[in-house]
Amino acid sequence: MDSSSVLSDEDYDVISNPGQRSLESSIADLHHIPALTTYELPPSDAARERLSAVTLSPVDIQGYVQKALNASSAGKYPRDNITRRVYVDGVFDVLTIGHVHQLRQAKLSFPSVHLIVGVLSDEQCRAHNTTPHFSHLERCELMRHCRWVDEVLHDAPWTVNDRFIIDKRIDYLALEEGSSVNPEFDKERLKGYDVAKRLGRVLPTRMTTRLTAAPLLVSRNLSEDIGAFQELAEMVLEQPGHNTFMQPPLKTSTATSADSKTHDIGAVGAMEDLEAIEVAERCARKQRQPVRG
Repeated sequence: MDSSSVLSDEDYDVISNPGQRSLESSIADLHHIPALTTYELPPSDAARERLSAVTLSPVDIQGYVQKALNASSAGKYPRDNITRRVYVDGVFDVLTIGHVHQLRQAKLSFPSVHLIVGVLSDEQCRAHNTTPHFSHLERCELMRHCRWVDEVLHDAPWTVNDRFIIDKRIDYLALEEGSSVNPEFDKERLKGYDVAKRLGRVLPTRMTTRLTAAPLLVSRNLSEDIGAFQELAEMVLEQPGHNTFMQPPLKTSTATSADSKTHDIGAVGAMEDLEAIEVAERCARKQRQPVRG
């Protein structure tokens, strides 16, 4: 194929634009088409009154992030409209409205954002004394269906570092305010954010207040560890005339101080036995329940 067979810019104009308009001017005609944005349903009046982060508009969020970045000695809020790659990580077990509000703020922190969410694996969580209730696969799938998320990382590291940030082309890491003083936030994970913060690459998201406490869930992975409790519960439930809600009254005594001390120890032991039986009964009832789809 010689050079004469290749269409020039003039050839393009003749074919697609009888008016001899240039390629650049033709592309400019497409600018009237609005960019695709995430449609957001308006919050209810009750949510506006109770949940602090609900009322934050994109302008509020970007203004807050701009103020924080400009106050940093290392970073400044960008003035252009280039798409920024923002990263958020977590266990997301159970996913709460607090998580969703953080993802929303991260997505709206700049005019154009590609939001990456890293989901920490089951193995990583167990290694750091956290056992998720939902599997890693389910938690990743949950993130995939969140309207604010553009990309899900299934192999997210427990602690981010320079190499990870460079390899994933991450511009900013989103971190909820107060995480550094939150005793429940893993200190090893915070080390990675500290490095990025010194580079001016951490943007703050505001915490949602007045949330309902997340339920305490027992992981299905612990089922093999409670076999003894299940056996005990089965024995208790099979006893004739057993009633879960009937507990023997504790005896009182007016004997000498030495006898009282002995009776007190016995009473404490009886209470501990009752608590153990109640736990075993709950385990047995949970085991008998059908698995939900």
